[in-house]
Amino acid sequence: MNPANTVTIIRILLIPVFALTAIQYGNSIKANQPLETLRIISLSAFIIAATGDWLDGFLARKYGKTKTGAILDPLCDKVLMLVGLIVLSQVSWSIHGWTIPSWYVAMVIARDVSIATGCLFIILTGKKLQVNTNWTGKATTVVQLFTLGWVMLKVVPFSPIIPTIIASIFTLWSSWFYVREALRQLQPQ
Repeated sequence: MNPANTVTIIRILLIPVFALTAIQYGNSIKANQPLETLRIISLSAFIIAATGDWLDGFLARKYGKTKTGAILDPLCDKVLMLVGLIVLSQVSWSIHGWTIPSWYVAMVIARDVSIATGCLFIILTGKKLQVNTNWTGKATTVVQLFTLGWVMLKVVPFSPIIPTIIASIFTLWSSWFYVREALRQLQPQ
């Protein structure tokens, strides 16, 4: 197996480790007996899975990209982010009841579904799909990771609503970019 794909598979396997330990940690807080070991395991699994994206990209450039990796890597990125947002919107990691607001999770899911629908529509109209990334999409990912980190690291004594509002602005901004890009690709040549 290609080294990059091996790293991606490990990243995928870490997602349920993150989710299960995050839920267990939240339950330990609810029971007023926080098990910090669970938080450390969950946070470590998330950080390794998230930063592993850099490693599998490096290995893919060094040893060659594969069709499998071209599908699995972005799928892993998206699943990790969505699982993180969904879990931390439902399970509080704080005695203050902090969670990522459900409305933000719905916004992210709506954005991702609309992007996937737009891609499918472009393909179904017989056009060649051009996947053009933009700094707004990358910035959105960074802000989403920051928002998740805000909750998981518990280093800031303020509600996660502040980074969530910033993330929502970037999410809407990147959505607008992808809508404009889809409309451009649908124009007659």
